[in-house]
Amino acid sequence: MRTYISVVDRMNRWIGRLVMYGIFVMMGILLWSSISKTFFLPSLWTLEMAQFAMVAYYVLGGPYSIQMGSNVRMDLLYGEWSNKRRAWTDAITVLFLIIYLGVMLYGGYDSLSYSLQYGERSPTAWRPYMWPIKSIMCLGLFLMLLQSLSELFKDILRLRGEDIPRETI
Repeated sequence: MRTYISVVDRMNRWIGRLVMYGIFVMMGILLWSSISKTFFLPSLWTLEMAQFAMVAYYVLGGPYSIQMGSNVRMDLLYGEWSNKRRAWTDAITVLFLIIYLGVMLYGGYDSLSYSLQYGERSPTAWRPYMWPIKSIMCLGLFLMLLQSLSELFKDILRLRGEDIPRETI
């Protein structure tokens, strides 16, 4: 479990820190959109490309967010609980997350397969292929699933009273 935690955490931390700069890509796309609409002919691709960039930013940043514990948590009772009770609660809730992500990944893979098989395109004027963004979504869901398993393993180690490996890049 410790090796799994170490490998997955290191990988998702690296990807998350890389993807965090994707906000500048999206800002560049939207800046070009504003400039082209003001001074030139408007570009057809900018709005949809900004949406794709935001999806990639959000989905690939999800595992890093799970790892850092930056999700929203209602802390009415949780803050007062013992470490063992928190670990039990986290272990149970992360099981639901794993099931949810598994269903999402199954549906995402099915949608990606359809997109590849039939050459699915967006119904807009630009008409980009949909498989690239669907691939990124499937990758992000898969990484979130791996990170959720890592969090479950951390909770199991906490319940056993063992130390959790902490690595930095």
